[in-house]
Amino acid sequence: MVLLGILALILIAATSGYAGYAKGITNRKEAEAALSSSKAAEQFDLAIVDIGNEQYQHARQRLEYVAQLNPNYPGLTEKLAEVLARINATATPTPAPTATVAATPDTRGVEAMFSQGEQMVANGDWSGAIDTLLKLRKDDPSYKPVQMDGLLFMALRNRGLDKISKQADLEGGLYDLTLASKFGPLDTEAQGYINWVSLYITGASFWELDWQKVVEYFSQVGPALPGLTDRSGWTAKERYRLGLKNLAQQLATSGDVCAAAEQFQLSLSVGPDPEVEQLFNDATSACQGAATEESQPEPQPEATVQIPIVTVPPPEATIPPPVETVPPEPTVYPGP
Repeated sequence: MVLLGILALILIAATSGYAGYAKGITNRKEAEAALSSSKAAEQFDLAIVDIGNEQYQHARQRLEYVAQLNPNYPGLTEKLAEVLARINATATPTPAPTATVAATPDTRGVEAMFSQGEQMVANGDWSGAIDTLLKLRKDDPSYKPVQMDGLLFMALRNRGLDKISKQADLEGGLYDLTLASKFGPLDTEAQGYINWVSLYITGASFWELDWQKVVEYFSQVGPALPGLTDRSGWTAKERYRLGLKNLAQQLATSGDVCAAAEQFQLSLSVGPDPEVEQLFNDATSACQGAATEESQPEPQPEATVQIPIVTVPPPEATIPPPVETVPPEPTVYPGP
């Protein structure tokens, strides 16, 4: 019986542990799905903006990235088809045919194109190398596939890092790095940039919508990669500082002055700001005042003195002594 009891306890513990593990896996998958959905929604919305600005190549890159995150995203197929149609419609028009001018075909051999692609990679001409190598692969898909993959990987990887660190094109850099990962595993630096850029883009998507989320994401990016910036010109460090400031003001407005003081102090630790200093002092004073009021004892009611009521018995009734009455003497009238 004892052995059965022990086995039962072990079985219960194992079942509980597995249930906790399964719950943790489910929570992580849900968090990843939420982050992926947020990224897809942001990139899809930006693609719509690009279409409105007639930046169809940018829109195509964004929509293809959305397709990687969620191939079934609502409206993705229609918008991607629209963008591809617009790209084809707005391509460089073919000049009117004439009797004397004819298009000169590209007669370069694949070996020459491969050598040129190699030289472009060596010179740091990443875009030129990518265009040349992709054309070569289109002309002859079987030509040196392993070497071609290596060159394309290097060119896409380095162009992606350049877009992120030198051009503030976070979405374009993220797209190039994602393509590079299709040709080979990314190194630690490139993978790190993918992680930080993803956090930056997600945090920026909550700007002016949810300051708590902004602080949550940029508290990770700001200290690790403070100079990371998008085309707004705001670095990750500055976004973190401003996120803390706005979150603190929101808390102060809601009446939580002590929590607001903490966030103001964190904002000042990231970077100086005279306005934040004054707000921090005001919030600290208000917090201390609230603490003082709470610490004061409640006033006790005044003691009341009970005055004893003395009951005085009524005086005993006194009976006056009887008054003796003397009959008057008879009046004697004189005779005639």
